[in-house]
Amino acid sequence: MLAKSLAALALLAADVSATIYYAGVAESSGEFGVWSATATPGTGLPGRFGVDYQFISKPGIDTYITQNKVNLFRIAFLLERMCPPATGLGSKFNETHFDLFKESVEYITNKGAYVILDPHNYMRYNDPSSQPFSGSVIGNSSDPKAATTAQFGQFWAELGGRFKNNNKVIFGLMNEPHDMQTSLVLANNQAAINGIRRTGAANLIIAPGNAWTGAHAWTTGYTGYDANSDYMYKLVDPLNNTGFDVHQYLDKDSSGGPLECTRHAAENLDPLTAWLKKYKFKAFVTEFGAANGTQCKPYLEEFVTYLNTHEEYIGWTAWAAGPFWGPYSPCCTNSAQWGSLEPGSVASDGSPGLYTTVWQATIQALVPKRLQWKGPASVKGGVLSSALARS
Repeated sequence: MLAKSLAALALLAADVSATIYYAGVAESSGEFGVWSATATPGTGLPGRFGVDYQFISKPGIDTYITQNKVNLFRIAFLLERMCPPATGLGSKFNETHFDLFKESVEYITNKGAYVILDPHNYMRYNDPSSQPFSGSVIGNSSDPKAATTAQFGQFWAELGGRFKNNNKVIFGLMNEPHDMQTSLVLANNQAAINGIRRTGAANLIIAPGNAWTGAHAWTTGYTGYDANSDYMYKLVDPLNNTGFDVHQYLDKDSSGGPLECTRHAAENLDPLTAWLKKYKFKAFVTEFGAANGTQCKPYLEEFVTYLNTHEEYIGWTAWAAGPFWGPYSPCCTNSAQWGSLEPGSVASDGSPGLYTTVWQATIQALVPKRLQWKGPASVKGGVLSSALARS
């Protein structure tokens, strides 16, 4: 009965939602190719495009836009490829790498959809060989190898300036900061916002919190670090076009590893939702996921329906698609190889992958029928229309 009720509610929310303007999937493969079993710095850098890493699959993007009617993609990249360690974090880019990244971004935005830029670095820079823990924390003044907060601001000023004329590009400042002072996350976020706005860029910005930017942990301390709720309301954007970027998985520890779903939407999201309402902020959930199968299905339906029916949330991307996952899974399988959300994905045994068993089986019905297809991305959203009416 619970599953049937949640499914009915999900279908209703998908039809009448007026709070979700942007919905889609995270594209993960641009950060691939640097892992080292011996934690050797420099492994896979700069890497070979199309061999070690790739940002998107164009046929996959086409499927999501034309068949699944989604309008948002989050594209991961590495800071160390955009700004090689030899020259440091800042305004000097590897232009070949940037051009490849820009081509992927514009492939999507030219089709009318929106893109979140995702530096997938955990607020660290200089050594991604053992992510998410390797590399120096950006702004850590006690680490002589660390990039400074000012350098992070310079990086975002450069990247923001290059995309300021594409109002379908959303600036996601950083993927999952963790195990650092929350006040430093705030300072880095503010430096990035300041740098972006100095260029004249009016694009929508989404800022992360500490503690892996977990929605469930937003209002609580994390391993000795202050709660995001105690700091992030202090962010200042002169254009008032900044929201927050949060992640949430539905397993017992919210890590995205275990197979079983145990945490309900309200348990994960109610405290954050109240905080957003209090300070009049909006949020995107740019990573969420659950395993395939009947046990997780009602949890996943409940979670996305919560987002679709609470005005504090204006966008979401499921984790994850990407051209280089193969049979491996981005989350929620106890390390079993069940494929990914990439269209055509198959599991290691040849059976349908998570695109079929999770996206098509559950998430597709939760995509709002009307999304924003025209105009600049904004915390205020825009005009909603069906995908058929976007051209």
